[in-house]
Amino acid sequence: MDPITNPYAPGAGQRPPELAGREEQLQTFDVVLARVAAGRPDRSLVLTGLRGVGKTVLLNQLRSAAVRARWGTGKIEARPDQRLRRPLASALHQAVRELGHSQAEEVEHVLGVIKSFGQRDSAPGTKLREMWTGGIDAPAIKGRADSGDVEIDLVELLTDVGGLAADLGRGVAVFIDEMQDLGPDDISALCAACHEISQSGLPVIVVGAGLPHLPAVLSASKSYSERLFRYVRIDRLPREAADRALTTPAELEGAAFEQEALDRLYAATGGYPYFIQAYGKSVWDKAPRSPITPDDVTVAAPDAESELAVGFFGSRFERATPGEREYLRAMADLAADTAAKGEELDDIESVATAEVASHLGKKPQSLSPARDALLKKGLIYSGERGRIAFTVPHFGRYLREQT
Repeated sequence: MDPITNPYAPGAGQRPPELAGREEQLQTFDVVLARVAAGRPDRSLVLTGLRGVGKTVLLNQLRSAAVRARWGTGKIEARPDQRLRRPLASALHQAVRELGHSQAEEVEHVLGVIKSFGQRDSAPGTKLREMWTGGIDAPAIKGRADSGDVEIDLVELLTDVGGLAADLGRGVAVFIDEMQDLGPDDISALCAACHEISQSGLPVIVVGAGLPHLPAVLSASKSYSERLFRYVRIDRLPREAADRALTTPAELEGAAFEQEALDRLYAATGGYPYFIQAYGKSVWDKAPRSPITPDDVTVAAPDAESELAVGFFGSRFERATPGEREYLRAMADLAADTAAKGEELDDIESVATAEVASHLGKKPQSLSPARDALLKKGLIYSGERGRIAFTVPHFGRYLREQT
């Protein structure tokens, strides 16, 4: 096969492999856009799932759907060390630009409010020429979205942006990746703003994506958050969709797979889109001709596993300290012990923190710093009190193989 036209390489083709099997989510979002544009309030959307299931790719596709509907859009990626104001101001600046400038005076006012919201993050005493502008030429509107209380300011900001969109007969969608990494104050403010916008019927929605515990993060911030968002769990692909993620790009290049080759690929990838893409790329590069055979999969597997070990698993493992790695390996050992008792390893979602401490022969309190650091680094998550799980599928298997 010609590696130059590898249909599984990142960005290749019209639809990346990760989007196979996501038609329902795309159709649901189209309905949300239509309802909100028609003045009928609908809940914002939150995508949750493990790493490698294609949340970011789906988030980008949803944004493309909003752009096709002529909405204004902006996107940010949350980070634990970054406050919301300036990234959100930049995203909304882009959204307002996409809406157009048919009402120049009102647009300039809203841009001024966005600028004011972003500048409120400046340190006291910052000189005017050093203030954040985000490329906004309009003067900052004093007294609007600049109180210093992010909840009050965000409500005012989205109200003004939503009002402009409504006047133009359009909508605005803000897309937030890694949403669980927003700070507590910013999460609380976002929930409050979404509630206010929903009550007002303004055409503004938030589309977030994050790890499986994101709903718990939102609920802990505002008890009414479950009424604000439509939660959509993004998981591994079912067999039919996983096969389609491999066969459709191949068919576009005039190639095919033997059934047993697809069987082996599904067994190796578990239906996780990121793994499907890695194995698909390696098999395409190694297979000499069509159809792709089980032997081609066997030959290509080491390359795929090596790429995953370095780029997917290893890059994350390297971020952990020696003490944190010990904690991760203990989790992997406990998962294997549970599997040995008759459970399928892929069905094990979590282990008890008390069991990790017992396995390591340490007191639970002494392991709290390592556990908290791993949570902040996004390597593990806590779906329920007293239990933790890997955010990366097959991570336990990788750790056991490394050991």
